[in-house]
Amino acid sequence: MTDPFDRATEREEELRSDALADQERRAGLAGKTVADSATKCRICETPIPKARRHALPGVQTCIDCQADLERAGLAVIH
Repeated sequence: MTDPFDRATEREEELRSDALADQERRAGLAGKTVADSATKCRICETPIPKARRHALPGVQTCIDCQADLERAGLAVIH
């Protein structure tokens, strides 16, 4: 018999995985690779750090510009 804490941890992992997959789909990043990432932000032309390009394959904006877009309620282009 599994422990209630183990079941809760498994469920949390499932929910987190689903949420990340949903975020990728909404951002249009599903199936993108690091090679699809921009090396410079499409808005301000600031270099996009390698860690960001690897964390969000297909990323097109720097963190600051992406935050501005999200605050303004505009389309997320990462």
